[in-house]
Amino acid sequence: MENGIDSSIFLSYWPSAGGFGFNTNILGTNLINLSVVLGVLIYFGKGVLSNLLDNRKQKILNTIRNSEELCKGATDQLEKARTRLREVERRAGEIRVNGYSQIEREKEDLINAAYENLERLEDPKNETVHFEQQRAIDQVRQQVSRQALRRALGTLNSRLNSELHLRTINHSIGLLRAMRNTTD
Repeated sequence: MENGIDSSIFLSYWPSAGGFGFNTNILGTNLINLSVVLGVLIYFGKGVLSNLLDNRKQKILNTIRNSEELCKGATDQLEKARTRLREVERRAGEIRVNGYSQIEREKEDLINAAYENLERLEDPKNETVHFEQQRAIDQVRQQVSRQALRRALGTLNSRLNSELHLRTINHSIGLLRAMRNTTD
């Protein structure tokens, strides 16, 4: 390292007329120094920079590939979901149609059952009505018979005298004897 320092000191004292040396004027040498530094950086940093850029490029490409794969997977899942949705919608339509059909069948069954129950109830009702009519007719007949009998008795009692009464009894006795003789 001492040799490097010695040579830099030696070069700094070297006359600038046609030789190589360091110019200590900062403002005058700024562009030259910058171009030398940039040249050195480009020459030596080229590999590092290109490695960095290549690594970055690979990361970007890998990210793009992963994104494309994820996009493809998402597209496949979306298509599967659409297929499932179509299947579910088709199945829901079938269930809806079957539900409406079943509702109509149950409605018809209920109507038929109600009609049958009504008919079953109608027969006993008709029998009850017929029975009540018959009973009312019998009661009316009995009342009419009683009234007729009362009138007949009233008429007989008012017109029947003892002679007519005796003739009726004798006539009835004669009928009974005739019946007895025919049976013997």
